[in-house]
Amino acid sequence: MHDFRYTQPTTSDDALRALGTPGALPLGGGTDLLVTIKEQLVRPEELVDLRFLPGAREITTVADGSVRIGAAVRIADLASHPMIIAQYAVLAEAARQVGTPALRNMGTIGGNLGQRPRCWYFRRAVPCLKNGGTGCAAIEGENQYHGIVDEGTCRAVHPSDPAVALAALDALVEITGAATRTVTIDDLFHGAANNPAAEMTLQAGEMISAVILPAKSAGGTQRYVKLMQRGAWDFALVSLAAVQRTDGNVRMVLGGVAAAPWRVNPSIEEDVGSGGLDAESIDALTERALYDVAPLSNNAYKVTQAAALLKDAMRDLSHA
Repeated sequence: MHDFRYTQPTTSDDALRALGTPGALPLGGGTDLLVTIKEQLVRPEELVDLRFLPGAREITTVADGSVRIGAAVRIADLASHPMIIAQYAVLAEAARQVGTPALRNMGTIGGNLGQRPRCWYFRRAVPCLKNGGTGCAAIEGENQYHGIVDEGTCRAVHPSDPAVALAALDALVEITGAATRTVTIDDLFHGAANNPAAEMTLQAGEMISAVILPAKSAGGTQRYVKLMQRGAWDFALVSLAAVQRTDGNVRMVLGGVAAAPWRVNPSIEEDVGSGGLDAESIDALTERALYDVAPLSNNAYKVTQAAALLKDAMRDLSHA
């Protein structure tokens, strides 16, 4: 591991000034960033620790009823926070499913969203879109854990569990730079499969400062299910976050199938929200939801897994 500077700013201005330095990278818990440095995927000149900024480790309810989660809130704290468990159960469950207890106690929500794919070609310095090349070695190679949705050149999947739940909750991500802006999870990862340098759309000198959970997504029926090769402490083969809000609106988002959380077509969600679906209708809606997937040579099993998760969720939500 090469030498780099470490800074610990205590104001946003100081953090942004440091991040504006060439070769500077933001640091949360470091559970993935330090590994990528060791693997020589990145060679930072400076790590800017964002955990000591005001509000970075706080979960607060704001005036409009939404919930602000500081970017340095630990995954373990999301999993155990009473209000998150009671009102945003899908996020609490997704957080409980992240890695090991040690990783959950170190990792932050901002860092979890920004972690890099676990594709073995990328991580082992095989030239590809994400590592100095142009194509995707997995398409003609070992691809059993890769995506079944063709969203661009790269077929690696995003490894975050909370990102899938946040997409289903219509969460917003607060990004601070020269100005503060908020984006949806979909916008945060827009173009991830075609972005050589990263999966997120952050610009140089920007940082994730918070995640905002809207009041409209609190309560209702919420579930997160994760299928893994091992029984625990593993990345998702396929996962599903499903939410039926108190106003009846349904959101269903799959993980482990694409370069970013993949939301089911809203027209299908509307049909599920209408309720009272029989088995034949559920089968037809599931077929529609997965009609455009494009599995690779060794991962067609993910289509079967995704279908099973969707059918279970549709059955539960349509009779909730």
